[in-house]
Amino acid sequence: MEKRFKVYVYPEGDPPIVHDGPCKNIYTIEGRFIHEMEHDKSRFRVTDGKRAHVYFLPFSVTFMVKYMYRPLTYDVTPLQQFVSDYVGVISARYPFWNRSSGADHFMLACHDWGPHASRGNPDLYNNSIRVLCNANTSEGFSPQKDVSLPEIHLLDGNIPSALLSPPLLAAPRPHLAFFAGGIHGPIRPLLLRHWRDNRRDPNILIHEYLPSDLDYYTLMLQSRFCLCPSGHEVASPRIVEAIYAECIPVILSENYVLPFSDVLRWEAFSVRVKVSDILRLKELLEAVTEKEYRTLKAGLRAVRRHFVLNRPAQRFDVFHMILHSIWLRRLNINL
Repeated sequence: MEKRFKVYVYPEGDPPIVHDGPCKNIYTIEGRFIHEMEHDKSRFRVTDGKRAHVYFLPFSVTFMVKYMYRPLTYDVTPLQQFVSDYVGVISARYPFWNRSSGADHFMLACHDWGPHASRGNPDLYNNSIRVLCNANTSEGFSPQKDVSLPEIHLLDGNIPSALLSPPLLAAPRPHLAFFAGGIHGPIRPLLLRHWRDNRRDPNILIHEYLPSDLDYYTLMLQSRFCLCPSGHEVASPRIVEAIYAECIPVILSENYVLPFSDVLRWEAFSVRVKVSDILRLKELLEAVTEKEYRTLKAGLRAVRRHFVLNRPAQRFDVFHMILHSIWLRRLNINL
């Protein structure tokens, strides 16, 4: 891929909705990918569309919501209209969209409404490679053509200093499991109902609102397992935070395609618990032997670099992993 793969970025559209995006907070990955792709001068980006293997639609769904959405209306029509108009422009000015019905094109969105925005054009929704944090198979995400994007929450655009150098592999972690987060979606209320505030075991720390005298990242670093339940949508930034903290992610989700699962064996560095087994959480986590736990920890240490955002991008980091996932899907397209 590094030697051959070429991407054309459409120049149409003006900032902020196009050629821009958030580079901080929960949608960090969306803006950082657009920025990295547009400033990549050496390897992947080409200015001659005839040399490209795929074509990037550089719009930000997060900024669509910021600048076009009317709060509390839950009306995604303006987002879909923008996407429709954008595809209309590039399909009229360039030959690439029409020759493949968009199959060799990709969009990238971390906002929950990315899938809704993609419905603005039927070919984009059905044919194109959609790179989405909201990788929900029950809502149209297709693992054969779409790419699951990790949700990375960087408050100021950088990995929190506490997570830069996790404790040594053998360092003690006194808590069995940890989670703190709001109650929304169908899974978290079940989790908090059974385990909130040490209700069943003082070694399992489950909070809706973390007490002011406790620190979120410190508790991740002191816990063997970090629970990652879905909220309103399937993705959770806690998965990447847990990877940074080398706290074994416990995936509590349904219909979620995990990022980079084409090449990463998630069972080698995470644990998946069925929603129906939440009541058995302690039993299942304690059943992980010390040898298995150390193997999972070593797996986390090995995959960490694949979830890191660098400036500029570096080999094997998250930017390259995203492009590799797109490359794999492009290989399956016959034009």
